[in-house]
Amino acid sequence: MLKKVVLVLGIVVVALVVAIVTRPDTFKVERSAVVSAPPAIAFSQVNDFHNWGAWSPWDKLDPGMKKTYEGAPMGTGAVYYWNGNDKVGEGRMTITDSKPGERVVIKLEFLKPWQTTNTTTFTFAPQGNASSTQVTWTMEGVNNFAAKAFQLFMNMDSMVGKDFEKGLAQLKSAAEVEEQKRAAAEAASKLAAETEAAAAAAAAAAEPPPAAP
Repeated sequence: MLKKVVLVLGIVVVALVVAIVTRPDTFKVERSAVVSAPPAIAFSQVNDFHNWGAWSPWDKLDPGMKKTYEGAPMGTGAVYYWNGNDKVGEGRMTITDSKPGERVVIKLEFLKPWQTTNTTTFTFAPQGNASSTQVTWTMEGVNNFAAKAFQLFMNMDSMVGKDFEKGLAQLKSAAEVEEQKRAAAEAASKLAAETEAAAAAAAAAAEPPPAAP
């Protein structure tokens, strides 16, 4: 009886190992959203790590999370380090490529509770007359044995995809608020210039004609 149990367990273990090792060696999670703001505005929300607090889906999971900014202030070479509770863990992001209004590529390193390195890419595609932007958020990486085993029981695309969808919705709100501020400032500046020009024209018209010689 014991031999049969051991045999069955052995078969189960072998089948499980086979199921794990035959899973894909790589993964990709991707989500998109259309933002009612020009590419430059949406791009700025991602290109500067200091702006992530307004829209990152993980930022509010730990209000006491430690954040450190290093390297360049924004764009290529900018580094963001975080260390928080068990919901956010510990990790580091480094912008490795940045093309204004088009893309941001990030080296994403998880340090705790597990160690892995993935590549995150944001692309910004103008829509219509470029007053709107399609923002696409992609994460790609390699599946090691542990990751393959994890994905037997958890759907990574669904799990991470939900966070991406939430983050993109919040990025949309943040970018659209910035665009409203920019449009309001531009309108105010234009009105001020028109008012100044009108005042100058009125002053010129009110001046008495030069006296006859």
